[in-house]
Amino acid sequence: MVKLPIIYALSDSIGETAEMIARATASQFNGNSFEILRIPYIKTVQQIEKIIEEATVHNSVICHTIVGPELRAALSALAEQCGIPTIDVMGPMINAVQNVSGLVPKLKPGLIHKLDEEYFKRVAAVEFAVKYDDGKNPWGLLKADVVLVGVSRTSKTPLSMYLAHKKIKVANVPMVPEVSPPEQLFKVPTERIIGLIIDPLKLNSIRTERLTSMGLDPESCYAGIERIKEEVEYAKSIMYKLKCPIIDVSNRAIEETANKIMGIICKNATLDREFCEIHTK
Repeated sequence: MVKLPIIYALSDSIGETAEMIARATASQFNGNSFEILRIPYIKTVQQIEKIIEEATVHNSVICHTIVGPELRAALSALAEQCGIPTIDVMGPMINAVQNVSGLVPKLKPGLIHKLDEEYFKRVAAVEFAVKYDDGKNPWGLLKADVVLVGVSRTSKTPLSMYLAHKKIKVANVPMVPEVSPPEQLFKVPTERIIGLIIDPLKLNSIRTERLTSMGLDPESCYAGIERIKEEVEYAKSIMYKLKCPIIDVSNRAIEETANKIMGIICKNATLDREFCEIHTK
């Protein structure tokens, strides 16, 4: 039986890219049999020397995303001396872009994971979506960039989280005939509210499947077609009062609905213009 090599995935940052490429490569053979060692945050030549010393004991291959020139040169030289194949994942791409653009690369590790202002905006938006999900706190409606309204299982929560990763603060409110919408909803500017509707038969199928997966009675009122029709009509009546845009999510993927929402709110200029130019192309 052929002894498979150990794949070392090295990086002067967290090493996700190097490991991903190593695993993608291994999958082209018999991925489960390969041992992949991810070694992140390499900062010194001494660390590289120890890794090479260990790798020489085994049948090894090294792939890396090290961008620091000194560390890259040291790794290349030491690996060559010991006859260990190395794959520089970042180097050729950086050189190609530099040659074509004429720009000088920063060659600083971890820039893609930098905790900058945009990162914290995304975190804040996710926290906002969690805090104001499913009508938990109606006071959050007035702080939201977007408020989603609709009956249960119209993807309000998944949409809220998807949009949150675009740095959009989203609150959502369920429409239930027996429960009046919070008064704060009617104080939100119309252009910030999006109504979500769905075909009753489609919703019947979704709810029935949901109940079955939870071990509950799929014939319950929650999934009954007459009840669903009542909920959908009630939701529409509230949306008409709000005079808000309405999107039918019956046959739309989350991404498609989210893009449509962003298009609507950007058209109404409720979001930053630069953001809209980037995300609605």
